[in-house]
Amino acid sequence: MRILDRYILKSVVTIFISCIFVFLFLYVVIDLLSNLDEVLKHRASLILMVRYYLSYLPIMFVQVSPFACLLSTVYTFGKLNHDNEIIAMRSSGMSIYSIARNPLIFGMLISMAVFLVGDRLVPSSMAENQKIKIQIEEGSRKGKSKKKEVITNLTLYGLRNRLFFISKFSPSTKTMEGITILEQDENQNLTKKIIATKGVYQDGLWKFYQSITYKFDENGQVVDEPGYMEEEIMSIPETPDNLASLRQKPEEMSIRQIQDYIWVLSKSGATSVIRGLKVDLYQRFVSPFTSIIIILLGIPFSLMMRKRATGMSSIGVSIIVGFLYYILDAICLALGKSGLLMPVLAASLSHIVMLSGSIYLISKLP
Repeated sequence: MRILDRYILKSVVTIFISCIFVFLFLYVVIDLLSNLDEVLKHRASLILMVRYYLSYLPIMFVQVSPFACLLSTVYTFGKLNHDNEIIAMRSSGMSIYSIARNPLIFGMLISMAVFLVGDRLVPSSMAENQKIKIQIEEGSRKGKSKKKEVITNLTLYGLRNRLFFISKFSPSTKTMEGITILEQDENQNLTKKIIATKGVYQDGLWKFYQSITYKFDENGQVVDEPGYMEEEIMSIPETPDNLASLRQKPEEMSIRQIQDYIWVLSKSGATSVIRGLKVDLYQRFVSPFTSIIIILLGIPFSLMMRKRATGMSSIGVSIIVGFLYYILDAICLALGKSGLLMPVLAASLSHIVMLSGSIYLISKLP
């Protein structure tokens, strides 16, 4: 590696690492001060608090890495421009892309790291974070929150075109209360409705108590008399673990889990829900590339800054560019989930626009 390449790369990496540590430190301090009264009220131990904030590290790394890449790029190239070093490099025959080669490679490595951390560590970190938060609120250090966990107002799609509405669900005791199950055909027409006061999972089977079953024809009219059973073994493939996992939010799932959930919902005909999950799935694949795209985007903005200002100007430019990127991405995702854009296009459109814009701006540099 040339001395010049090491010089530029060292500046980018140093500022990137500094930004990551500063952002993490500020988040911990601000969050701790904001919730200090709750921490003192529940008498949370130091070890528990350390575990709580350590569980945030993967989440924060994924969230702040693109902005740290942008800030390090804008500051580095802005300083090179301020010191007339860019002019010297261009005079020697170097192109903008050859000057930015190593920062772009660094951005690609950060993108790969963001992808791996986001898929492998973030879901488990979010689950661990919520678990520790419950322990803090209960003033317990032995993790008893799971035993007492009761999920209320649970709604989810299952296999065989079934839609579950459950008033209370306890994963530890494997029981459900206030159960309503709607079965649909491939055209989403209601074919059966099951209501039960309670359901218990025993020996690999669900036993419903005081269940009433309604059957419907093609016109949605009730067929025959409702069937009442005091106790009934139900043919439901979902286990308590399946029900607990299906109620997870997409951001708490890995890519594999989202794909499995989409497959489950594809058997239920939940078109709108599947569309939203596909947008989230494709976003998982393309969002890590934000780091390298935003480096490309930061180069022309840094070189267009006035030579008198580098420090504060780089921060201001980074905030504006990052904000515009975020707004465009949010709009595209909303359009995708509403059905106005294809899921894959909704997840990638903002990145395509920003990448095209950055290449265009770089090509227009003198």
